Amino acid sequence: MKVLVINSGSSSIKYQLFQMPEEQVVCAGLIERIGLETGAIHYHSDNVSIKDEQGVENHRVGLEKVVNLLLDEKNGVIKSTDEIEIVGHRVVHGGRFFKQTTEVSNEVKTAIDQLFSLAPQHNPANLEGIKVAETIFTKAKQVAVFDTAFHQTIPAKAYTYAIPTKFLNNNDIRMYGFHGTSHKYVSEKANEYLGKQNTKLITIHLGNGCSITAVENGKSIDHSLGFGPVTGLVMGTRCGDIDHTLIFYLVNNLGYDIDEVNALLQKESGMLGLTGFSDLRDIEAEAAKGNKTCMLALDINAYRVKKYIGSYIAAMNGVDAIVFTAGIGENSFLIREKVCSNLSFMGIELDTEKNNIRAKSLKEIHTENSKVKVLVIPTNEELEIAKQSFYLI
Repeated sequence: MKVLVINSGSSSIKYQLFQMPEEQVVCAGLIERIGLETGAIHYHSDNVSIKDEQGVENHRVGLEKVVNLLLDEKNGVIKSTDEIEIVGHRVVHGGRFFKQTTEVSNEVKTAIDQLFSLAPQHNPANLEGIKVAETIFTKAKQVAVFDTAFHQTIPAKAYTYAIPTKFLNNNDIRMYGFHGTSHKYVSEKANEYLGKQNTKLITIHLGNGCSITAVENGKSIDHSLGFGPVTGLVMGTRCGDIDHTLIFYLVNNLGYDIDEVNALLQKESGMLGLTGFSDLRDIEAEAAKGNKTCMLALDINAYRVKKYIGSYIAAMNGVDAIVFTAGIGENSFLIREKVCSNLSFMGIELDTEKNNIRAKSLKEIHTENSKVKVLVIPTNEELEIAKQSFYLI
């Protein structure tokens, strides 16, 4: 069975076509910078790798270009759109409505629409991807996989904010959590590797967006992102944890309006705000040259992760393994080293030589004497979406 996975972002579309249940990638690609004149289309299969730089007007045009590539007489992988039986969609925010993967219906689309205000940069694009796919893949089952679903097992003591309970009861204001598809995937891989399910794990997703999750016996029990995807760790452009009185100070004392503050905290803060760079590779390169601002920013980034590790070990009364994943987590030797330094009291000891070896599959980076395993596990959100969609249908 062919399952097409669509990850429709605000200005991009990631896609992968899988043969299931074999989990074989038939082709994959990316449409980037949608709506800009300088767009690009990427397409990869066993036989060909294509990059075509051209403007892509909107998501509908983008998906139509994906279909044209899939059907191309020379480089395509299908003869008809009817060959695709399931289309799996990443949806960032499921709110309280969705605790698991769900087949798309009019009611589901309405609920996703109602959650626009909770994920304004993501849910509208996710819903647009669903609507466009319905018109193109008319015989396929459309399935929504929610980033928040994995975190629905978090207990009330962890997801409830200490504000008047009417806001939880009447307005569903609570911690929801994100990157759930990634955390679920790598925690399952870690359990497979450890050979047991009754584990205590800390999974650390470090990319442009960052989050950390306490996973006990395969279930999320605490998480760093909250009502929206801004709290917790220091991110590429998002601030992570701050004192909320800063918001009022910016408005009341420095003359910012609330929309400017929102943009400041989401798009101009994090590593970008600290250094002027949002890409960690640039920051590490500058730090290596002696740039003290970048050196400090790396220390701030790692220190925030370290604090969460400590709190989650306390919450679970121990930990079996720590898992690094996503672009930075998988590739930054330096961040992993800084995060794991001076944690020997907790039984965490990093092997520097192992840490500095690049690998595309699961690897251990702890010493032989480390009581806690430290793992690097490449995430694969598209495969996880394909699996959940396939087994649902």
